[in-house]
Amino acid sequence: MAYGTVNADVIQSSVTNTSLGAGDASLMKNRIINGAMVIDQRNAGASVTPTVTNQYTLDRWQAQLSVTSKYSVQQNAGSITPPVGFTNYLGITSLSSYSVGSSDYFALRQHIEGYNIADLGWGTANAKTVTLSFWVRSSLTGTFGGYLNDAGDDYCYLFSYSIPTANTWTQISVTIVGPTSGTWNTTNGQGIKLGFGLGTGSTYTSTAGSWQAGVYVQPTGSVSVVGTNGATFYITGVQLEVGSSATGFEYVNYQTSLANCQRYYQALQYVNASAIAIGQCGSTSAAQATTPLLQTMRAAPTITLPTVGTSAGNIVFLNSTQGFPATIGTITTSFGVSTNTITFNGTGFTGSFVLGGAAILYSVNSSTIQASAEL
Repeated sequence: MAYGTVNADVIQSSVTNTSLGAGDASLMKNRIINGAMVIDQRNAGASVTPTVTNQYTLDRWQAQLSVTSKYSVQQNAGSITPPVGFTNYLGITSLSSYSVGSSDYFALRQHIEGYNIADLGWGTANAKTVTLSFWVRSSLTGTFGGYLNDAGDDYCYLFSYSIPTANTWTQISVTIVGPTSGTWNTTNGQGIKLGFGLGTGSTYTSTAGSWQAGVYVQPTGSVSVVGTNGATFYITGVQLEVGSSATGFEYVNYQTSLANCQRYYQALQYVNASAIAIGQCGSTSAAQATTPLLQTMRAAPTITLPTVGTSAGNIVFLNSTQGFPATIGTITTSFGVSTNTITFNGTGFTGSFVLGGAAILYSVNSSTIQASAEL
């Protein structure tokens, strides 16, 4: 073999017309996180009816809406068999026969972080072509659609696709030429917004197939899922990759998928009575304790704490004799330069707190602390 050359074997896979080593296995090929709909930290498979726009459902997937409670979202809704190679899907069910107004919009959306699309060169003369692929199934038939937007919602590409047969999984592939205009974040903010329309009024519809200024959700004439009571829309295997054709879905192990999701949201669950963090009393009425997060987060997260108190499901700082304080006080959180730890700051205590003594942040029976750094 000549110096400076590399020989590489192409290994045939079990999937027709795909080969490992020929673009079907790579690091971060798929820019979508949780495209196989495996992770559902917030709801653990339970159905949720979004009441505010941008409410998260399965991990990384938002419910976008202009009117509340028009559809429900559930992992494996309806318990139908997923496409071959998948064990989970995201299921949407319309809850009424809603006639969309001109300014209405309904969609399922994922925000892709700028770091994960920085190599695409979007907004420059070197913008790369990408291909979006996914499996979809609906009780409705016809032309459906969705969008890719920039972070500022001022540059958009609408795509359309057909579901020819009701209640049958259909694999879709859409190739999108990279945009040479628009503002595309390449750090830890919103990079690309990808959405699948579920019903949209005329204000947010336009022509599919090219980049255009403005913000749109679906091509004109697309099927409205929310327009039929009980209509279903199921999706899985969502992949966005560089190139002009779809390749095999990039499967990742469960641990990797969970860790990727936990960069944006994580639930710290404490089962039964247990210590959350151990720290020190800064005075006879204040204490501080720090605990690591499960993964380093995208940015300093918003923390949702359980109620501070001594009832089941509460959290509380134990005093220096490891008992409940006479006065419960309050607990806030803070972060340093790093976004991989939480510091709990307790103040307003009375009863057996000793300056310099140990302080234990305690979960009274089971409790959950939520950390969110979503895009």
